[in-house]
Amino acid sequence: MTQGPQQQAQDATPDTVSQLRYLRLLSQRFPSRRAAMSEIINLRAILTLPRGTDHFISDIHGEYEAFEHILNNCSGVIREQIRVVFSPELDAHEQAELRTLVYYPREKIDRLRGEGVVDEAWYLQNLYRMVRLARWVAGKYTRSKVRKSMPPEYAYIMDELMHATRDEEKVRHAYHRSILESVVAAGAADDFIEALAGLIKRLAVDRLHVVGDVFDRGDHADKVMHVIEHHPSVDVQWGNHDIAWMGAACGSAACICSVVRTCVRYGTLSSIESGYGISLRELALFANRTYRAGDVISPFQKAIDVMLFKVEGQTYRRHPDWRRASERLLLDKLDLARGTVRIGDRDWPLKTCDFPTIDPEDPYRLSPGEKDVLQGLQAAFRDADRLRRHVAFLYERGSIYRVCDGNLLFHGCIPLASDGSFCSVSCEGTWRRGRDYLDFCDSVARRAWTRGDQSALDWMYYLWCGAHSPLSGRVVKTFERAFVSDRAAWEEPRDPYYDLTDREDVCVRILEEFGLHGPECRIINGHTPVRTVRGESPVRANGRKLVIDGGVCRAYHDKTGIAGYTLIADPFGMRIKAHRPFASIKDVLDLNADIMSDDDRFRRWPRPLTVGDTDDGVQIREQIADLRELLAAYRNGDITERAR
Repeated sequence: MTQGPQQQAQDATPDTVSQLRYLRLLSQRFPSRRAAMSEIINLRAILTLPRGTDHFISDIHGEYEAFEHILNNCSGVIREQIRVVFSPELDAHEQAELRTLVYYPREKIDRLRGEGVVDEAWYLQNLYRMVRLARWVAGKYTRSKVRKSMPPEYAYIMDELMHATRDEEKVRHAYHRSILESVVAAGAADDFIEALAGLIKRLAVDRLHVVGDVFDRGDHADKVMHVIEHHPSVDVQWGNHDIAWMGAACGSAACICSVVRTCVRYGTLSSIESGYGISLRELALFANRTYRAGDVISPFQKAIDVMLFKVEGQTYRRHPDWRRASERLLLDKLDLARGTVRIGDRDWPLKTCDFPTIDPEDPYRLSPGEKDVLQGLQAAFRDADRLRRHVAFLYERGSIYRVCDGNLLFHGCIPLASDGSFCSVSCEGTWRRGRDYLDFCDSVARRAWTRGDQSALDWMYYLWCGAHSPLSGRVVKTFERAFVSDRAAWEEPRDPYYDLTDREDVCVRILEEFGLHGPECRIINGHTPVRTVRGESPVRANGRKLVIDGGVCRAYHDKTGIAGYTLIADPFGMRIKAHRPFASIKDVLDLNADIMSDDDRFRRWPRPLTVGDTDDGVQIREQIADLRELLAAYRNGDITERAR
């Protein structure tokens, strides 16, 4: 006997009730069996498409031009695609010309126009070439996704030009030529070429993963952030330098002093003043009237150093449970009469004894002048609109770690004990380790932004440079580097993670902690420069760990011997790209010079991977299962179909 709706409702379990509610919500989008079946067909087809290309980059450190060029050439992907499409039709010079046009369309056209090269024939020739290249890179995506990637003002024209088979192109040649001639005649060719170049670069790489440290030594972290925040598909794993700037925007006094100190040290104050509109005038005036000119340390540098070590000391005093907290309290260990500081069991000579604002009775107390300057800086960092927008983006698209397609992405380390076990860390009254600890770090960082309580702000500083910070993983000797000349005092012990993860078994244990099982799962790390000149390799632990900080920042080139590593994952495998130094955009335009990338394909898949092999594929299959349940509900009469 068939049950009525009332009896069905009485017999339903909470799970079935919840599922029916979900299916009713789903039916709002798919109101009929035909609509649901159509979506199932579409999703099943998507599963068979080639997986998108992922681009991994780390440790940009404000090097805007090099970063922009790596993005423009997609770590050599554009070069490869041009070679595939146009060899042997175009020789090496012609391919280089086309590459440069894709990388920097406006600049290249202006340069060629000055040489008298640009005319109608040139426009038509290069428009055809760029349309062909766009067709090729669009081949692994749905037509819908490609259309969404097009600039709206040219979407119809591009759609007509790109979605044609080879046979259709022959038949519709006159039609397509007429479209391109009209573009040229309308004076829109420059704009259209720029739009095509943007589309090619967008489709050449599907997703960008930034594995930490947008900020630090370079002048233009703000410009890097501008590019990243406008990228259509990007995620960020916070680095220690990123968290320092994030903490500064949250109002952490220690983070603000650290950020300013770093910029003073590397001569990149323009990133604060010009990039984010934060004035340092009051700090400069205070420094010049407080500290002696002509000292080994400039008044400006010393002023921010002393303020940092005072607020740092206050922070560590509030958290005596932090590992090595007491070791970082050094202002009370100064002996200015002897010109030394007691560190551990040894006295070290100081670079300077000019510390007029340090009260021996209360060395961590800010002077009235320091307090006024710091309060002004806190207000300036909190109110800097552009900085707040960039930091909000880092919170929206970023995290301490990310699990993606069998990869575990994080910047620094997973704190380990010397025996390879996960190290327990005191976290606001609880002890946490492994994934649980990283989840706590993520949560407390977000609390600093949303609530700004003192404990959360203190943790932002700890994440920047604490001994057990997963973003740093070393004892940062800022005081010693500032005030002690003897480099023996500068040695920074690092977490056992960095040595132990050369072992495959340790990496496997870490991966399993994050739910990753199987031989193709791996850790992708930044943070630690790979010293190629010493024979170090970015591929470690039998391929279980990849370190892609090869030194994009110029300051690291001498140490590493290269200009950075990036990682490309495509349907065919994974490749490490070792980049040689980038000269300038001018050289690219003048000489068609490019970042020459040494390609190391360390892993080739047994077969070309599809969307179905990715995390997106898992989600799509879940969607298909839900839609099948909706179809069953329509057939059973649990949900009534309706016309749109």
